[in-house]
This record gives sequence, structure tokens and C-alpha cells, in this order.
Amino acid sequence: MPVTLHEVTADYAGHRALHGVSASLPAGRVTALTGPNGSGKSTLLNLLAGTLTPTSGTLTYARPCRPAYVIQRSAVPDTLPLTVRETVAMGRWADRGPWRRLTRADRVIVDECLDRLGIAHLARRQLGGLSGGQRQRALIAQALAQRSPLLLLDEPTASLDAEAQRQITATLSRIAAEDGTTVVHATHHPDEAAAADLVLTLRAGHLR
Repeated sequence: MPVTLHEVTADYAGHRALHGVSASLPAGRVTALTGPNGSGKSTLLNLLAGTLTPTSGTLTYARPCRPAYVIQRSAVPDTLPLTVRETVAMGRWADRGPWRRLTRADRVIVDECLDRLGIAHLARRQLGGLSGGQRQRALIAQALAQRSPLLLLDEPTASLDAEAQRQITATLSRIAAEDGTTVVHATHHPDEAAAADLVLTLRAGHLR
């Protein structure tokens, strides 16, 4: 599902975070957001997620959409008492509502997402006991369980080793190609940006 931004300006925490950004994010492709800390990458992700409203300009989706947003792995407490399966199943709350019993169809979706991310064998493990790469795959599986056409990720490979970074990058490309999902992720890694179909580089809130 393509997304179009036209002259989008946004304020965050009392200051101007984005200045007149215009871009077209292609459907079924991976878009990487690059730039130094404070450049506006997270602000742009929050706009796409709908958790922040543009100060001016327009943000247009090809059709009504509830994006799936994978926050940084470090934002999820290690002490959270959830198994991997329970973590992925939370992705179905978008349709079912929190704490409601999953249907058989929901459970099938959860199983499919566990399999696709290669973590079905970890389903009974506690989330906090996983390696960084395993934990990130669980969070991506949770997002996939929402069945959204727009997947957003905030530095999904931060603090991961090189092999885990390669696995996550390959997974995002596969999701876009196989599902037609529009994938947008922020990154500081040149190799990840090079693997994307489109790269948007931000500097002090301006698209460069």
C-alpha cells in the first residue's frame, strides 16, 4: 500500500521536528530512513503510525490503514512475564481487543507468524530470556500478526550482532516481497540502507 507525504511539517516536544517533507513510499517495498540522532526519523515514523498529527501538509494512505509499529527492542522490559507465543498473540489484539480469547483463526495466524520468523521452537520460552536477535524476531512476528499492509520499525537491528542484523534485514525484504507489505524502518547501518528499495535521508528535520 503506497503512502504519500506532501509538504509535511511536524512539531515534537515543543520544537519543529520536520520541515516540509514530501515523499512517496512504494507499496511492497522497503524504505529505509537514515540520518543522525535528532534528524526526525522517529518523528516521521510516529506520523506514519498515526500517533502524531502533522502541523501542516498532508499524509495520504492508498486506503484506510492501521499500521503495525515495532518499537525499539530496548523499550520492552526484560522482566515482562510473557512467553514468545503470548507476545506474538498480542498482535491479534488489534482485531480482537485486549485479553479476549483468541479464535481458531487467530491461533492459525499466530502459528504462521512464529513459523515465518523461524521462532516456532521458542514459543514456550520467556521473552526476557531470549537473545537480542530472537527477541527482535518475536516483536516483528507480533507486528505481522496484525495483518497490516504497513509495517513500521524503529531501528530494528540496534545493538544486535552482525549475523542477527543480516537476518532481520533479509526478513524485512522477504515480508515486503512476499506479502506486498509496505515496510519502513529507521536505521543507522549503511548495509541495511543499501539493502532497501528506497532511502530517505533526514538532516535536522529536512529531507536530503
